[in-house]
Amino acid sequence: MKYAIIESGGKQYKVVEGGTVEVDRLPLEAGQPVEIDAVLLVVDGDKVVVGSPNVAGARVSTKVVDHTKGPKIVVFRYKPKKRIRVKTGHRQQYTLLQVESIRMEA
Repeated sequence: MKYAIIESGGKQYKVVEGGTVEVDRLPLEAGQPVEIDAVLLVVDGDKVVVGSPNVAGARVSTKVVDHTKGPKIVVFRYKPKKRIRVKTGHRQQYTLLQVESIRMEA
């Protein structure tokens, strides 16, 4: 099984060829290709390549499938006995990427 650990938006994700991964929203249209150079680790069967910090010559080819939203999070703050109540919410936006290939260019 071939997989890699990539970095996108300051977060790390495990990607598998043919799989999908949900990352923070990228300013791209659906169907556009994305090349990710920030590959931290590549595993191909028994062969493990660890970068410091990135693996030299490793690239992950992906394609933008869709833009989605995460679940709504409600934040409610209050101060007792002072009639202060603040209710806010947040909904994170994500980009769904289809992983096409994981390449090592020596």
